[in-house]
Amino acid sequence: MPLVGPHLPISGLSYVTETLSRILLDMSAAGSSENLTECKDYSYNHRIHLVGYSLIFVAGLVLNVLALWVFLRYLHLKSVVSIYMFNLAVSDLLFTLSLPLRLYYYSNQYWPFGNFLCQVSGSLFQINMYGSCLFLMCINLDRYVAIVHPLRWRHLRRPKWARLLCLVVWVLILVGSVPAAGVHRSSSCLKGNRTIALCFESFSDGLWQNSIFPLVILAEILGFLLPLTSVTYCSIRIFQKLCQARRPQSLRQQKTIRLLVVNLVIFVICFVPYNTSLAAYGMIKAHVITAELSVRDSVRNVLIVTVLMASMNCSLDPLIYYFSTEGFRNTFKKLRRGQAWDSDTGMAKTQVMEKKPYRSCSSPGEKQYPIYNLIIPSKDLSLAPTKKFLKGPIEDTEI
Repeated sequence: MPLVGPHLPISGLSYVTETLSRILLDMSAAGSSENLTECKDYSYNHRIHLVGYSLIFVAGLVLNVLALWVFLRYLHLKSVVSIYMFNLAVSDLLFTLSLPLRLYYYSNQYWPFGNFLCQVSGSLFQINMYGSCLFLMCINLDRYVAIVHPLRWRHLRRPKWARLLCLVVWVLILVGSVPAAGVHRSSSCLKGNRTIALCFESFSDGLWQNSIFPLVILAEILGFLLPLTSVTYCSIRIFQKLCQARRPQSLRQQKTIRLLVVNLVIFVICFVPYNTSLAAYGMIKAHVITAELSVRDSVRNVLIVTVLMASMNCSLDPLIYYFSTEGFRNTFKKLRRGQAWDSDTGMAKTQVMEKKPYRSCSSPGEKQYPIYNLIIPSKDLSLAPTKKFLKGPIEDTEI
């Protein structure tokens, strides 16, 4: 018996309760032995995911650990952009650390870890994808304010506001991951005389229609369409503003253009194909649109590939840090030379060599010449301290 009648008007809280109850009832019904069906052959899809996620895991783990180390050790999160990028790297690393569970599942074609880890692994994918969309939106909004409205909204470009906005993003994606975790419970099927546990697949049409599809619509609007619209609008306005300038583009403007281009490329490659195919597959599974079985299978095959493309964002996001962030790129270059980038001074930290007497630099028979023509700057000549500039109202030293 359903907990709430299907035609009775209910409040928002009652609707949430009813949705969660439907998820639990559908998944418990799917897990009963009398409703088990024969396992479908997912071996081809599992091989594709095994290869793809193996590459993503290696690249994502190395690049994001390196990025977090540079942000914490050398850049110290003093600029607004570095705060957004740090949170983006944390989101990517969390998803990357969950990939070994997926690799074991796709390698052995069964899930031995139970419901909880299946839910955690499935929700981390949602946290990473929609969190990446929102953090990329924050980066573009910061560039938009800095270039298009540098005086009107400059008070919003403070590290404390950036940290507060990141906290809001984390609350949104963590709250959204709760119903996603409820959906990603492991299911079972029969393979010969054995019961095989599955994860990430084999959702019934009823579960799609009652629970998954409403969540997909909400996630598509808040987690994908809103960031995509914001990133597109901000990029267009920034490009227009930079093109109106008659003077040649400065180094900072060139880095801003690279940042916007990389953001748009990540959206086009990773997020647009997956969310488009997910919406189409959800409408078919929820019977919103009628499609033949061959069409549904084709859309599902496209969805399998686009899931890997969406997961690639955790290894593509470090491109933003390297090609668009001056402090990150210079730190990485100086580390290879035994130096480091000082975020306080905006300069490279060089190793101080031991001072030696002047006479030791010349050979015994070489003639010594006094130094008369050294230009010593006057003490009255004041130079603007770099550290004070870096802590100014608009901090663009990392971009």
